[in-house]
Amino acid sequence: MAPTGRAALLAALASLPVGILEPGWTGIFAVNTPLALACACDYALAAPVRRLLLTRSGDTSVRLGDTADVALTLTNPSRRPLRAHLRDAWPPSSWQPGAETTASRHRLTVPAGERRRITTRLRPTRRGDRHADRVTIRSYGPLGLFTRQGTHRVPWTVRVLPPFTSRKHLPAKLARLRELDGRTSVLTRGEGTEFDSLRGYVPGDDTRSIDWRATARQTSVTVRTWRPERDRHILLVLDTGRTSAARVGDAPRLDASMDAALLLAALASRAGDRVDLLAYDRRVRALVQGRTSRDLLPSLVTAMADLEPELTETDARGLTATALRTAPRRSLIVLLTTLDAAPVEEGLLPVLPRLTQRHTVLVASVADPHIARMATARGTTERVYEAAAAAQHQAERHRTAEKLRRHGVTVVDATPDELAPALADAYLALKSAGRL
Repeated sequence: MAPTGRAALLAALASLPVGILEPGWTGIFAVNTPLALACACDYALAAPVRRLLLTRSGDTSVRLGDTADVALTLTNPSRRPLRAHLRDAWPPSSWQPGAETTASRHRLTVPAGERRRITTRLRPTRRGDRHADRVTIRSYGPLGLFTRQGTHRVPWTVRVLPPFTSRKHLPAKLARLRELDGRTSVLTRGEGTEFDSLRGYVPGDDTRSIDWRATARQTSVTVRTWRPERDRHILLVLDTGRTSAARVGDAPRLDASMDAALLLAALASRAGDRVDLLAYDRRVRALVQGRTSRDLLPSLVTAMADLEPELTETDARGLTATALRTAPRRSLIVLLTTLDAAPVEEGLLPVLPRLTQRHTVLVASVADPHIARMATARGTTERVYEAAAAAQHQAERHRTAEKLRRHGVTVVDATPDELAPALADAYLALKSAGRL
């Protein structure tokens, strides 16, 4: 319980005539006794806070950048009406900076024996689970002089999922996939290695594609057509070690890698391929296996929601061994990691032959667009030195990428906005070349 500002204001105003007309204890008692009685009555008439019943409902998940509405239903079982200020506390990252005060505080009046519902709108700024904190209620009496205050714990969790901003590229990539599969263009021999159908021979066709048995049954020469293989296995490997914590723009590298992985997973599942996910640094952080195309994306975003970079060096040997156990048959392994020289040369390159001798390997890395801008800077001595440092950094990345390519690895190095479509293009190129 506590007096309100109105009670303090009345006490201050009443002290003026006391100081002028009747200074002393008599005047103080004459003024403060009625005010104290009014406060006591006001406190007695305020609805009790401890007896209130609170329940929650609403959204349990939201994509990063969107809003989630969580409803709080408050029931007043007492015989006195509730006039209250309420604060619904959540972690600071549940709102945009500066929006917490207006979003979490509510005023409400609940008549005796009735209930009211208020809605708290969240707009999270980070992925992961956001847990509701305490609900603090301040109940006022009819005069507004004294209050009752208490807290309730009403558990609720909102899972903040990756935003999947690259989904805008999905229609264009699916159109290319349809062309690749022959749905919008005539199938030609050589696009993949999986048999599709038979058609008549056209001058210029490779004679090795002639189906002699079908030709013997017909009056014309028949050739086989092929399409890219379906039902192939793709393993997406997210490196969650310390290099994934580096911020590129406003987000860690890990977030850009997740976005690219989601676009590739959506595209590959439409192509009929099976997609699994492995997140690893020194142990398995997330593993998604055996999902159908319908359940794949929900499973991936749920697994990625609470992934955070670990400030430890990635165990490349452990990652390789886990990937080989997860993909026992020939697969496309997409490793989303860094192209920094030290982690690759000391960690990945020594164990890379174990992956490449059995699988097709694609390494995707997030490039910093600020480095590219620095490399073109001129005008002052300081900017020239920055350009030289940026050029040296880019040259090191190019050398590292070239070392990976010598081992038969396909390398994609692009900025966060370009990584997802570039990775999807690399997947389509491998599929078109029949390497999957």
